[in-house]
Amino acid sequence: MLERYEIETFLTLADELHFGRTAEKLGVTTGRISHVIKKLERRIGAALFERTSRVVRLTPIGRRLADDLAPVVAGMAEAVRRAVDAGRGVTGHLRVAFLGEWTAPTLLKAVSLFSRRHPDCEVSVHEVQLYNSRSSLADGSVDILLASYPFDGMANGPALLWESRVLAVSTAHPLADAVSVSLEALGDHPVVQYPAVTSAAFKRDRTPERTPSGRPVPKGPTGNTFSEMLTLVAMNKGVLPVGEHSRRYYPRPDLSYVPIHDAPPIERGLVWLQTNTTNRVREFVRAATEANADHGPSIKAAAG
Repeated sequence: MLERYEIETFLTLADELHFGRTAEKLGVTTGRISHVIKKLERRIGAALFERTSRVVRLTPIGRRLADDLAPVVAGMAEAVRRAVDAGRGVTGHLRVAFLGEWTAPTLLKAVSLFSRRHPDCEVSVHEVQLYNSRSSLADGSVDILLASYPFDGMANGPALLWESRVLAVSTAHPLADAVSVSLEALGDHPVVQYPAVTSAAFKRDRTPERTPSGRPVPKGPTGNTFSEMLTLVAMNKGVLPVGEHSRRYYPRPDLSYVPIHDAPPIERGLVWLQTNTTNRVREFVRAATEANADHGPSIKAAAG
């Protein structure tokens, strides 16, 4: 096993590629850095750096070791950070986000209750779009997100919102004046598609590849944002199943929203990275559940 100081020395030199800067950064002498690296190379049995009077470069073996060690060290640092969070209680900074304008009031109710309970924790609220909702959670720019289920590969809180489904169509579309439609109608018209980065399970739920009877659903063009997708519908490029709240939050004179009488309701709730289940996140899920529903709090891991 490598000692912690050996790993720190090696990764710092791999980043700086300069013995003097590495020594300064770690607060030791350049001789100490050279000694540690030589000892490490003897243990591994191969050179990790190419040294000349002008440059320091990683060897292929050194590059591979650096690439392998960096995420391990980052994971250890993250584990320590989570332990510190748990030990200190609910403090620090929590970044929450919503996807879809009509979900914002629900999120703000949760923020209000959470902030009253935990005044030492700063909460910032952000809006994300379809194209960056998953990446915002993955890169840590957002801690927890109120979004539509299913959102595979993430931890889920209990559902906070429910709504029936309607079919968005152009006012020039043959279905625009229908009282209601069946999911089978999707087999007769191109369906506008969500962006490629959207959750696979979500896309299967919203824009299925087949109707309930097994007929293929023709695919229409893809939009990057919800407004862009609705614009494609208005251009009569396809139809799009959406939630009924779209009537209120996205009213347009060139769109009609037709009820889908045989579709299950849409559910929405909080999602976050399983590895980011901090005390702050747990308490926010609890506050959101109590502020927006009658049932008690629960947390489950998403499939996938």
